[in-house]
Amino acid sequence: MDDRKNYRPWDAQQGGQTAVSPQEALPEGDLVFFLLDTIAHFDLATFHQYYAGETRGQPPFDVTMMVTLLVYGYCVGVCSSRKIAAACERNFAFIAIVGKDVPDFRTISDFRKIHRTAFRPLFLEVLRLAGEMGLVKLGNLSTDGTKMGANASRHKAMSYGYMNKDIERLEKEIDQLLKQAEQADAEQDAALGARRGDELPEELKRREDRLAKILEAKARLEAEALAKANEEQKRRDEEQAQREAEGRKRRGKEPVPVDPTPEDKAQTNFTDPEAKIMKQSNKGFDYSYNAQAVVDAEEQIIVAAEVTNQANDKQQGVPMAQSALDNIEAAQIERAQAEDGTPVPIPNTLDAGYFSEQAVGELEKLGLDPHIATGRQKHHEPAAPLAEGESAPETSVKEKMQHKLRTPAGKLLYAARKHIVEPVFGQIKGVRGIRKFLLRGLEKVRAEWQLICLTHNLLKLWRRAKHAAAS
Repeated sequence: MDDRKNYRPWDAQQGGQTAVSPQEALPEGDLVFFLLDTIAHFDLATFHQYYAGETRGQPPFDVTMMVTLLVYGYCVGVCSSRKIAAACERNFAFIAIVGKDVPDFRTISDFRKIHRTAFRPLFLEVLRLAGEMGLVKLGNLSTDGTKMGANASRHKAMSYGYMNKDIERLEKEIDQLLKQAEQADAEQDAALGARRGDELPEELKRREDRLAKILEAKARLEAEALAKANEEQKRRDEEQAQREAEGRKRRGKEPVPVDPTPEDKAQTNFTDPEAKIMKQSNKGFDYSYNAQAVVDAEEQIIVAAEVTNQANDKQQGVPMAQSALDNIEAAQIERAQAEDGTPVPIPNTLDAGYFSEQAVGELEKLGLDPHIATGRQKHHEPAAPLAEGESAPETSVKEKMQHKLRTPAGKLLYAARKHIVEPVFGQIKGVRGIRKFLLRGLEKVRAEWQLICLTHNLLKLWRRAKHAAAS
């Protein structure tokens, strides 16, 4: 007796007999349809300029289609050009964008590289749309940074100390190979016939190429060390001038003279020389970039996105604030006005890594109301008591900031930072899985970060539109 469970009928060949369009297979409010409708209305003139006057070869793929394809790929965490090209052949959402004319991975990769400078205008275009939809209120701009992995291998790096040893070794080997080549030329001249005299043995060429790369990398490290030494000397000179103006003497021993020579452990990478070793959360150290963002509190819209190869955030607060203000103006987002017609200072919350007295002063000059932690609160340390009123005029900038953060309004404003900017990085890295850059070099990485952040904003716009349609 056959006691097997009855199953629903299944024919493996049935799918090949039924024509299904993406419009039929995907839900009506799918992200891909939102992007197809939205990006078609964007001003993509910056992308079109590249092809103006070009009449050679086959016609390029439609610019709006390629932009939509890249944007959708980054929205869903499919960033590799090879993975995007593969998805265009088997994923309904990607097929809805490209149709039957599928670009290969090289075309997708080249389009991203060629038009990298066009992503900033596109970022502003999305920000303008977010402002029109009322998603940017400027009630609290929160600034923070996250370390994003660089497209650079640890095995393609070398320290300054090892460079000096390797240069010495290569120079000896090149000299030895040249002597061997001269001897071989003399012995085999009759057999080889006439020679141009400029051929190089493969081993010699390989070593000379490697020597040239190492010398170039060594020069980079020396230039960086010299720049740091000049900055340190400038800082010491300013401190000495301040002491002399106040009639004070230096305490303790004279500092050791500034040495412009790189440390032996200083490293550089050959695949992406501009990437730097940085500490990653719970993952030790790796070649990375420091991706910065300024996020508005209303709907977590990113209003400014920049990248630096400096691991420290201390120097980033003011440039990020300036970038945010420039973008807000370019996107035509209105700021609240006081009775006298001047813009009301925008609250700007930053963690302790950004604090310096100079940064506080410059942020205030820009028309912001900075709320910056002056230090980290120790574990299990009791919270400071609430403060009332204004701080005393004679107190330092640091003490005034500490007082501001202890007031009820300041405490509430700064506490909001944790659910404004930090979740944005979680959505990008944890939900979409974008944890490292694909492009190399600081300029290209900045363009890719703009693309990542504008897709974050587009996802916010899509969800708002979807919610509005459902209500």
